[in-house]
This record gives sequence, structure tokens and C-alpha cells, in this order.
Amino acid sequence: MSRHKKSATVLLAMGILALCLSLLAVETQTKVLRRLIDDAIYDNRNHYFSCEQLPQLSQVESIVDEHQDLILRIEQVNPGFVGIEIDTTTCSGKGDILFWYGSHRDRLAIETLIGETTFFGVPYRLQNR
Repeated sequence: MSRHKKSATVLLAMGILALCLSLLAVETQTKVLRRLIDDAIYDNRNHYFSCEQLPQLSQVESIVDEHQDLILRIEQVNPGFVGIEIDTTTCSGKGDILFWYGSHRDRLAIETLIGETTFFGVPYRLQNR
């Protein structure tokens, strides 16, 4: 292999490595690939907050208690196939809300009823089961 070809190969390899590292940095910050996989493949939606960013569990429980009317409306989207859980196991003393459902149509209806990116200030996740 000529010296010119070796230099071109090294430059190409370095360019590919730089591109991969850049994409990794973007994914770490934005979770764009993870969001795409969750949405397109699993029909889920996650908030991707760290434990430090989540509200206190007592606040989550209080919000859920205060908004039982909306929660009942959400559960009525498809009784037996739509539900809610407060996640208390992932982050000690902190929590979020998990809405689960059985179909994409259920997910769309839940998102319409909530109408926001949080449930009255509490991050929530949507999970197709």
C-alpha cells in the first residue's frame, strides 16, 4: 500500500471515530436515538430524568390523590387495559407516574387527556404492555 493510501485510510478512520464520538455525545445529552426506539418500536414514552430531577414521593402521591377524577377518566379509556402506577422502586424517596396501556390508540387517548408533558408537574412515563 502506498504512503498516500495509508494516510487517506488513517484520516478516514480518524474521521469515522470523531463522528462516532460526536454522535455518542449528542445521544448522551438528547437521548434522541433512545426516544426514537421507545416511540417507534416499543410504543412507549419516557421522560429520561435522573433520580435527582424527580419530585419527592410525597409530592407525587399528593398529585395523584388530588387528581383522581382525571385518573379515573384515563382508566376508562380502555377498562382493564389502562392503568396507573406510582414508581417508588427506582429512586429512593423520589417518584414518577407510570401509565400503562394495551394499544397505540389507548396511548393517544391518554396523551390527549393529560395534554401536557407532565401530570400536574410530575414527570410521567407511558408504557405499552
